[in-house]
Amino acid sequence: MAGEGRGSLSERLQDASEALNEARTDTRMVIHLVDGTYELFRHFYGLRRFTKDKDRPYGGVVGVLQTIVQMLEQGATHLGVATDHVIESFRNDLWPGYKTGEGIDPALWGQFHPLEEALVAMGVVVWPMVELEADDALASAARIASQSKRVDKVCIWTVDKDLAQCVQGDRVVQMDRRANKMFDAEGVRAKYGVLPVLIPDYLALVGDAADGYPGIAGIGAVSAAQLLNRYGPIESFPANVLGARRDQALLFKQLATLDSRAKLFRNVDALRWKGPTGTFAAWTERIAAPRLLERCLKVQASMRE
Repeated sequence: MAGEGRGSLSERLQDASEALNEARTDTRMVIHLVDGTYELFRHFYGLRRFTKDKDRPYGGVVGVLQTIVQMLEQGATHLGVATDHVIESFRNDLWPGYKTGEGIDPALWGQFHPLEEALVAMGVVVWPMVELEADDALASAARIASQSKRVDKVCIWTVDKDLAQCVQGDRVVQMDRRANKMFDAEGVRAKYGVLPVLIPDYLALVGDAADGYPGIAGIGAVSAAQLLNRYGPIESFPANVLGARRDQALLFKQLATLDSRAKLFRNVDALRWKGPTGTFAAWTERIAAPRLLERCLKVQASMRE
């Protein structure tokens, strides 16, 4: 019906239908949310160490796809991958020093969009972000997935510090693939000295070099945790704690706070992997990785048994 807004009759009926479907289903699931941009960087530079700067055209792409297939082989059924379709976001308008695409190796940058296309061909849900960042997509997906009663756990696969703010108890957790560690809320507290809800404040004070903002001079990790545990969020600090630097700290907090409002999907069933599409065979030939198709088809067959 043209002109229907949020909360329209058709949307309410759809919500009711989805709620009924969840009530009828006893299946419990684990949702896997993958930082595709981080994985592409990781595989690109990991491979370069062995190829002595003789980059394979799609070496990083192959590495990410192999990671996803391995997750499926190990039992993952519902997953989504967030990518930075462009590096810049709304945060660049807030802080001139915020990270940009400047300095990204052309050989790496040339694999950003092919990765998105190859993942879609593999049958994986992909969120290529433009105005927002991949981290915002992960935060949004974690929020949506955690609202489903059918979901036992949401695993966010990235080492980015800012995603620690999304951790909730032991239900929404952050996964460090390299260290083979899982961080629940207590794990975040042990690592940073504060609970997940205070991670934006923590990063505002100590800074995040990867994202391009310096934090507040004279405040390190230990003192930041002490201040936050004593006073709570930056807005609650006594005026004399930060003085004239308060506004800058609040700006950095805005940069560090993820936007979890993106409407990426309505139902977690949208994240179920059902197998590769018909175009994936051509992709595996293009990237010179034919075994990827064989492995995907094998996983797909095992899911039908």
